[in-house]
Amino acid sequence: MTTYKSSGVDIAAGDEAVNRIKPLVRSTFTPGVISDIGLFGGLFDGRFPEYEHPVLVASADGVGTKLKVAFMTGKHNTVGHDLVNHCTNDILACGAEPLFFLDYFASGKLEPAIVEQVVAGLSAGCRENGCALLGGETAEMPSMYAEGEYDIAGTIVGVVDKSKILRPENVEVGDILIGLPSSGLHTNGYSLARAALFPRYSPDFYLENSGKTLGEALLAVHRSYLSLFRPLLRDNLVAALSHITGGGIVGNTKRVLQAGKSLEIFWNAWEIPQIFQFIQQAGEIPEQDMREAFNLGIGIIIVAKEKNVQEITMRLADENPVIVGRIVEA
Repeated sequence: MTTYKSSGVDIAAGDEAVNRIKPLVRSTFTPGVISDIGLFGGLFDGRFPEYEHPVLVASADGVGTKLKVAFMTGKHNTVGHDLVNHCTNDILACGAEPLFFLDYFASGKLEPAIVEQVVAGLSAGCRENGCALLGGETAEMPSMYAEGEYDIAGTIVGVVDKSKILRPENVEVGDILIGLPSSGLHTNGYSLARAALFPRYSPDFYLENSGKTLGEALLAVHRSYLSLFRPLLRDNLVAALSHITGGGIVGNTKRVLQAGKSLEIFWNAWEIPQIFQFIQQAGEIPEQDMREAFNLGIGIIIVAKEKNVQEITMRLADENPVIVGRIVEA
């Protein structure tokens, strides 16, 4: 006799996972949420009285092979937080505030305790950024994933006043690039990092003078920069933002340029954090590959008019801002 369970799908495990995550999801609800968990869709109030011309901004992403490090270490409560923060920074680069988040979790065999850990991270990220975890999907797909592995992805929806959208048209030759530190690799470059590090090193390998193991350094949560930029955006001090993800500093910052403009990066302006140096030495990675795969310690870049640089760096003094380049003619 063939049953759904014998084919690899455990309805009871799915129900248990949902029951475990309900309080976590509800902890993220904001006043705009007008539905509870369990409907076929999440409902969010679409009135934005504080915006003159509200524009919705959406983005979707995953955390890539950083998940492999979570599988190796058995630590699953950070990757969900990574996902929300990554998506938050992406729409922040348009000037938007997050409203709600939707997640997708898929595995070959549902482990309710692991689902709970992942959603705990998602919920922590949503609470940090003031957005609601409005809904999602938990899928069990036998034979699609290796044992003990899963994938997660997310979609964020935010809002910005049309007059406040950060556009490439705002960027001019002579503008200054101000970088803020990352918390580590964030969510990019992990395929290269893993190829350089494993199996030569264990995730439990202690990184000298860092107070962290290699696994802890690699799983450091992707920073959200939203709270730092709210007042800067409100006061019109930012011309553009570049979230440094796959493609590195140049690959991402080029996205805010129009034709005729280029970047001059001051590569020696900041000290490359230890984790990147360790990866490069372990894998004998060429400098160009490092620059294209990793953020190298700079998580986000502000493009600012020269007249605003002093004000911005003063306001962000506790964050150790560094001038990392400028906009030049192509």
